[in-house]
Amino acid sequence: MVTDRFAYSISTALRHPGVIALIVAGLTIAAMLIVDHGPWNRAKTQPAHVAMYHTTGEAARAAGADVLPTEPKSPIEPSRPGPKTSPTVNPVTP
Repeated sequence: MVTDRFAYSISTALRHPGVIALIVAGLTIAAMLIVDHGPWNRAKTQPAHVAMYHTTGEAARAAGADVLPTEPKSPIEPSRPGPKTSPTVNPVTP
């Protein structure tokens, strides 16, 4: 008799909208934690003291990137058009 009343009270409580909302919220949080912190979601990087590369190209190749050469730059920069200006002077004196 006591178990019948207990089962009836549990089934009545589980039909309450607040309890249903709490169960759905708990399952949602559990699913988010599993997706965000699962073993398949670990970073595949190495710390700096383990991955010591001499150039950026070596690090990029180690990460699986294609390293392409860049266009060489001109050794002489063209002069700016217009009149030459003097460097600005700080007008505020200490």
